[in-house]
Amino acid sequence: MKINDDFNQRVVINHHDLPWVPSPELGVDRRMLERQGNEIAKATSIVRYQAGSKFQAHQHELGEEIFVLDGTFSDETGNYRAGTYIMNPPGSSHAPYSESGCTLFVKLRHLGSEQVIREVIDTKAAPWYQGMVPGLKVMPLMQQGSGSTLVKWAPQTFFNPHRHYGGEEIFVVDGVFEDEHGRYSAGTWIRSPHMSMHKPFSNEGCTIFVKTGHLLS
Repeated sequence: MKINDDFNQRVVINHHDLPWVPSPELGVDRRMLERQGNEIAKATSIVRYQAGSKFQAHQHELGEEIFVLDGTFSDETGNYRAGTYIMNPPGSSHAPYSESGCTLFVKLRHLGSEQVIREVIDTKAAPWYQGMVPGLKVMPLMQQGSGSTLVKWAPQTFFNPHRHYGGEEIFVVDGVFEDEHGRYSAGTWIRSPHMSMHKPFSNEGCTIFVKTGHLLS
């Protein structure tokens, strides 16, 4: 299966416009944003666990990143509320489930040798740091290798025009993110290729998950 697998192409999708596709496990469904492969795939997805659903124990040969959008996600290591970021390194395994139901932003099979230690950050409690312009705050997430970052834009915040060496991926967690190409409401996923350029801003304020430099191959 191939979905948006050409990293040289800009892609903009609001996941709310996509259908839910059942996974092999009852009660676990997916909205597929990008995919290379079938059940074992390099993929970016929105994953929904219905209350009481679970996934069988499995290994992440090339790692996994999870951001909990709503509800409570669980595995044998603990319970993770909305706003939690999890990086499971290559070779790790778990048996995930959700007693009350949850929705996740998930990236699979894209990590490498730099990621060796599992990372968990509760972004509701972790500190924010001043960004490069007034009104911008950043929260580093993945600490090993090419990291992921949470970025909070106050209303009426404007950033400088810039290029993305190695590309950029954005998921709008809340609010409305904008650039000269359009307006992107909560739930929108934007993938911009290597050396793409834009001038981002937010009139209304927003929070975005950002990953950069990982789209060269």
